[in-house]
Amino acid sequence: MTQMLQLNPPIPVMTPAGKGLAQILIDYGAEHDLLWVVFQDNKECWTWRNQDIRADKNITFGRGDNEG
Repeated sequence: MTQMLQLNPPIPVMTPAGKGLAQILIDYGAEHDLLWVVFQDNKECWTWRNQDIRADKNITFGRGDNEG
């Protein structure tokens, strides 16, 4: 069963194409990767596998520049 979740608020993420805002999370089930629909800062819309994105820097939550 496919499930879609609209993220409210969107989550700032880093992708292979640069920074963006994750807007929707798609879950096709246990045998599949989670898919993130991300509007990139360059205004393009891409869907990324869970392993391809990372949470963007957020000093308030302790995610700084020195983390890989």
